[in-house]
Amino acid sequence: MSQEKLRIAIQKSGRLNEDSLKILKDAGISIDNGKEQLKASSRNFPLEVMYLRNGDIPQYLRDGVVDAAIIGENVLIEKGKDIIQGEKLGFSKCRVSLAVPKSMKYAGIEDLDGKKIATSYPNTVNEFLEKKGITAELHIINGSVEIAPNIGLADGICDIVSSGSTLFKNGLKEVEVMLKSEAVLAISPKISEVRQQILEKLQFRLKSVLNARTSKYILLNAPNENLENIIKLLPGMRSPTVLPLAEEGWSSIHTVINEERFWEVIDELKQNGAEGILVAPIEKMVL
Repeated sequence: MSQEKLRIAIQKSGRLNEDSLKILKDAGISIDNGKEQLKASSRNFPLEVMYLRNGDIPQYLRDGVVDAAIIGENVLIEKGKDIIQGEKLGFSKCRVSLAVPKSMKYAGIEDLDGKKIATSYPNTVNEFLEKKGITAELHIINGSVEIAPNIGLADGICDIVSSGSTLFKNGLKEVEVMLKSEAVLAISPKISEVRQQILEKLQFRLKSVLNARTSKYILLNAPNENLENIIKLLPGMRSPTVLPLAEEGWSSIHTVINEERFWEVIDELKQNGAEGILVAPIEKMVL
């Protein structure tokens, strides 16, 4: 009898595909990947990857064709609000925004009342406008919505925005951010008990990778009279490791810090006499 495998869907191509495969690789999962394959198996973990169109994934999850998926949160909000959302994965960050031509005078959301909006996110737009008490006519387009105002099809658009360069090139300005999105792990409501156990092992690995990506290992030398102050600045996972240096009155402190916090505390560390501060990446972090 063949071993049960967790079936996970990822986007067929593009940046989300690359980042999804990278996080699986960082979690120690090797995929025999062929460019034109519909599916591929892992050599060292009971997992099968299915390469699917992003917009189709929510239905596959709903039907139990796949057990889990790495998908943009924005797609789940638009097409799969009933689907269980697991970990946020920290990549493919974007926002779903309303944009209008630069030439349009825009004072607030009321300026879109009665206007035409082109989008491939009708549910998201309708919900947002409804909450604001705005009525607009939606033109549902799959593909390049940013050209719609230029060809007279719509007064504005709703689309994914990352850097904003596509809007700029098409003479548009971002006026309302409806939601912020990133890649998430989505889970089928029909996942079996056996595959749920495999999923939990995968989630454990993913959490270890995500913790490592946002943390740094920090080493520094500090005068003993300031140890207490420095330890307060660097609490670590439980508490820092403090080792005496060969030089009398000095210690070496080893700990882990959130990368975002590091620059906030660096000046305070120096003010407390910290020297020789080294910061190193962490490959995995098992808590």
